[in-house]
Amino acid sequence: MAAGGGRPPGPDSSLEPYLQTRIFKIIVIGDSNVGKTCLTFRFCGGTFPDKTEATIGVDFREKTVEIEGERIKVQVWDTAGQERFRKSMVEHYYRNVHAVVFVYDVTKMTSFTNLKMWIEECNGHAVPPLVPKVLVGNKCDLKELIQVPSSMALKFADAHNMLLFETSAKDPKESQNVESIFMCLACRLKAQKSLLYRDVERRPGRAQRLELTRDTNGKNACPC
Repeated sequence: MAAGGGRPPGPDSSLEPYLQTRIFKIIVIGDSNVGKTCLTFRFCGGTFPDKTEATIGVDFREKTVEIEGERIKVQVWDTAGQERFRKSMVEHYYRNVHAVVFVYDVTKMTSFTNLKMWIEECNGHAVPPLVPKVLVGNKCDLKELIQVPSSMALKFADAHNMLLFETSAKDPKESQNVESIFMCLACRLKAQKSLLYRDVERRPGRAQRLELTRDTNGKNACPC
């Protein structure tokens, strides 16, 4: 067991070495100005940014959530939609990714048709087929300007084995829907990795973390 670093033992100090937070890397992909940055702001900070500038390269935000009594850190990576800002960073962006969010603007048909290009890029960087992927139609608050019908988006999502979310990062009434996008992915990842995680934690000399931290009264935050 690692040394406590001189910290006085508390009532739960024996559990501290095992309370490590798992990290899930979720990347957000799509054309420029579809609202990728605003979606990450809404999920991680709970607000819509007053002013945003074009993402240059890669940025990420994170939020710690609790699912079935376990703390999980969700890292949301936001990438530039413009190719000239992506070239030097794109390989690092796709490395060790756990889930992918494809975003289009429901008021811009070109952002929807360009999804095929983003899927090809994703596949070109050898993202494993088992990595969960979802499709997000953003800016659905602009009802009078919608160009991409829900039926068309749903057909596309079905063809690529993705869930479809239509939402608005700007509209506070849609905040729960934005939350559901990332929480649904986190729940799926937790379920996929739980078996492997238990195997790692049961190595000789290691305690079984899942048993130590299980909260039988914990609230399940999974929206799926």
